[in-house]
Amino acid sequence: MLWPEAIRKNVKTGADREIVTAYPYRSAVPKSLWRTLISDATTDLTFAGYTNYFFWLEIPNLRAVLRRKAEHGCRVRFLLGDPDSEVTRRREEKEAVPLTVGTRIKITLDELAKLGDPPGIETRLSDEHIAMSVFTFDDHMLVSTHLANLVGHDSPVLHLHRTQSDGLYDRYAHHVTELWNTARPLRPALNG
Repeated sequence: MLWPEAIRKNVKTGADREIVTAYPYRSAVPKSLWRTLISDATTDLTFAGYTNYFFWLEIPNLRAVLRRKAEHGCRVRFLLGDPDSEVTRRREEKEAVPLTVGTRIKITLDELAKLGDPPGIETRLSDEHIAMSVFTFDDHMLVSTHLANLVGHDSPVLHLHRTQSDGLYDRYAHHVTELWNTARPLRPALNG
């Protein structure tokens, strides 16, 4: 109460200084924050969620927004789970909800297919990120660790802002880079 928000942010000296805020549930993250982070990004948008399904519901006209971003030089990447993998099937058993994990992934793949094949937008498949989603918006990031058998919207989220080298932001960014580098490009999956 005695210290204004700006002073408290500047006084942080520990590893938590890159934490902007924490949300107990992904569904508690304001829709306006998702829209602002996507809108403000100019160089990098990375959607490394297993299904990324909720974006198509939450962000009006997302396909047009992504196309515009890519046309203006922003790198747009989607890292999705494989809808037909054993990992996905096991997750579906744990969640036990009517809208299955595989179906949610296929909805995202369908939305991405409707974009055509614009330069600057790339999609890869991996099963290595089933328990964590990392969404990057230039130097901001939302990280969600998935709990037990809960669906994504019930999982906690950290909003990070990069302020230092080798901090929390960089650690998660390195994780996503490793996942991306070992993931399978989507095009061979569609054409093969």
